[in-house]
Amino acid sequence: MTRGEQALWFTRSGNCEIRPVEVPEPGPDEVLVRTLFSGISRGTEALVLHGRVPVDQHAAMRAPFQDGDFPWPVKYGYLNVGVVERGPADLLDRTVFCLYPHQTRYVVPRDAVTPVPDGVPPGRAVLTGTVETAVNALWDAKPLVGDRIAVVGGGMVGCAVAGVLAGFPGARVQLVDLDPGRAEVARELGVGFASPRDALGGCDLVVHASASEAGLRTALGLLADEGVVVELSWYGDRSVSVPLGGAFHSRRLTVRGSQVGRVARPDRTYAQRSGLALDLLADPRFDALITGGCRFEELPDVLPRVASGGIRALCHRVDYGAVHG
Repeated sequence: MTRGEQALWFTRSGNCEIRPVEVPEPGPDEVLVRTLFSGISRGTEALVLHGRVPVDQHAAMRAPFQDGDFPWPVKYGYLNVGVVERGPADLLDRTVFCLYPHQTRYVVPRDAVTPVPDGVPPGRAVLTGTVETAVNALWDAKPLVGDRIAVVGGGMVGCAVAGVLAGFPGARVQLVDLDPGRAEVARELGVGFASPRDALGGCDLVVHASASEAGLRTALGLLADEGVVVELSWYGDRSVSVPLGGAFHSRRLTVRGSQVGRVARPDRTYAQRSGLALDLLADPRFDALITGGCRFEELPDVLPRVASGGIRALCHRVDYGAVHG
């Protein structure tokens, strides 16, 4: 027995549409989830929407529950919060986070969902995957007490990193972005803000998340001797020039890649990392990352505008309330 539901599909460059999907009845170790909210991950979803996932990265960039193959058509996304309607007794009626695309209901293995703590509103929990990326990046970065830290790029991921770092003991944390409007977000997160021109140098650590060559150059320029840039940007099929001449070697600088697909600590699991991200989201400061919203049925119009920058957003949250009545 199956039931008819709806999902968003990326169909061709710059276009997406809502299509009917059949959802099976859950098995003994599965859950049926009714979506409450999903979130648009602007950077990655923009690359997918415009067919800019490199061929040699098609396998690596598959979302956990993606349908279809790159470039199109694909059902893509990974920020989903819903309620378990069918499943084991310990999960029934629980609010859960799942790395699932934009879809009204879905069935997944029970181990694919993470219960949302009572202290985290479901609407904020859509940030779980993004805060998880920030956690992984900081496990890679290994900041120390009292470090001078900059986060270059005030997008969704960069702001999540800054938000996690805001409580780090003794650290000087500054968010760096070209958009002066990000100063208010930085203030709400509890960190400093500067334009690239005015940013404080002498940094022990810079996390780069602007996905631009200019941003990477800025990040390297802010380092103190022996400083480290943790590169969180993903450039898709674009090539970038990294300034490795000049004083790069004599100052013993480091550029280190970080990507959420692997857990950056051998003593932690994916589930533990997700659980930590949800615990961090009990802090209401992260509400600053949710800067807009729409209804599920508006997604075919809204997502391309978010992806192109026509709608300036950090996390654009999708509400499924109207779909379920």
